[in-house]
Amino acid sequence: MGVTRQKHAKKIMGFYKHNFQFREPFQVLLDGTFCQAALRNKIQIREQLPGYLDGAAQLCTTRCVIKELESLGKALYGAKLIAQTFQVRNCSHHKNPVSGSTCLLSMIEDGNPHHYFIATQDQELSNKVKRKPGIPLLFIIQNTMVLDKPSPKSLAFVQKLQTNQLVPEHQKQSIVELKEKEGLVKQEGEKRRKRKRAGGPNPLSCLKKKKKKTQEGQEPSAEKKKRRKRKRNRVKAEVMQSVQKNEGE
Repeated sequence: MGVTRQKHAKKIMGFYKHNFQFREPFQVLLDGTFCQAALRNKIQIREQLPGYLDGAAQLCTTRCVIKELESLGKALYGAKLIAQTFQVRNCSHHKNPVSGSTCLLSMIEDGNPHHYFIATQDQELSNKVKRKPGIPLLFIIQNTMVLDKPSPKSLAFVQKLQTNQLVPEHQKQSIVELKEKEGLVKQEGEKRRKRKRAGGPNPLSCLKKKKKKTQEGQEPSAEKKKRRKRKRNRVKAEVMQSVQKNEGE
């Protein structure tokens, strides 16, 4: 296995582990086209895939995939034998089987809660898988298994998570339960009491009081002016009498 390809897969696995909580053993849903390509290219899926994903993997398929391979006859007999060695996961098409691609799409609805990988050579199915965030896609090219890079939908989903614009429903519920456990959720109708701050004295009360000018305070000044006027008149009268006396002599 090439070192570059292994680094590529490790980087992508880190993206899904960190942002979509993928854990070992990794659940890989395979369809008939992938089994046929592995048979044709002599790839030992069970032995090689865990090493490529750098972790334990559970290979699984559905009854619809096996039914589809059976209906295609001898041409895909070998692919059917390979698929029958995998775990068969329950789907919702027990009575009325559907095509393998339709069945696999139904297994990853509602946000892919079981954290499935999809392994397929069906281009139409691959395109539909890429329209859903958080679903790793495996395919075979040039005799090699390849883990596709995260789709634009997955990248956009992660970007929204990082900017707190989107929180998955299961995370919202976990947050609420944690708050209730810690007693951080207030009961309905409970009012928050305002804490009264210790305040200082009223700044207006610290101002010096202005003295009021009263009529009584103005009286001494007026009386003083009258006395000065009388004094001037008396002095003037004395001077005039002195002058008149001198003239008479």
